[in-house]
Formats: sequence, structure tokens, C-alpha cells
Amino acid sequence: QSLRKNRQFQEVYKKGVSRANRYLVMYVLENHQDENLLGISVSKKVGNSVKRNRAKRLMKESYRAISPSLPSGYDFIIIARNTICGKKCVEVERSLISAFKRTGVKMK
Repeated sequence: QSLRKNRQFQEVYKKGVSRANRYLVMYVLENHQDENLLGISVSKKVGNSVKRNRAKRLMKESYRAISPSLPSGYDFIIIARNTICGKKCVEVERSLISAFKRTGVKMK
């Protein structure tokens, strides 16, 4: 499941907690539902469409790998920074885990 509407993104931006690290910025907001919703944003500052799509694929795959260890009931927005270009999936996954820990989401 994912965040799709601008209204959903704006609510998480306004009410959520944000943390940043070298490769990404993460916003987290409790949604009190049985599932997590994920939104991914990659600006044109990151690069051309090939680089932006690779960044999206890296973030989606990293999230998919660690999602079983996340508690349910949250909205997440992950924003790529331009330093994510050329990184491996393992590095992005480590960065994502670090961001989850810094936002206060208790991983199993």
C-alpha cells in the first residue's frame, strides 16, 4: 500500500516527525490502521529520469526487505537526496534502518 494523493502527503509533512541522514529524509506519522502506507519522493535535483527511477527502485526494495520487522499503523514518506545516486541497495537499506531508529519507530 502506498500514499498516492497530495492531501495524504501534506498531512504527513505537517503532522509527522522528520529525520534525515546522508542518503534520504524520512517523515513518519501514526495512522492507527492495520497497515503501513509508504510514499516515495525523488526530486529532479537528484538527476535525470534514469537516476530518479533507480533511486525509487532502491528505496522500494530496501523498504520491502525491512518491512516485516516494522510495526503496523504508520505512514512513511521517504525522500531521496542526490547523494543516493550510485549507491548499492545494502547502503540504502542501512540508511533506511538508521532513519527508522532515529524517528522512534520500534523495529522487531
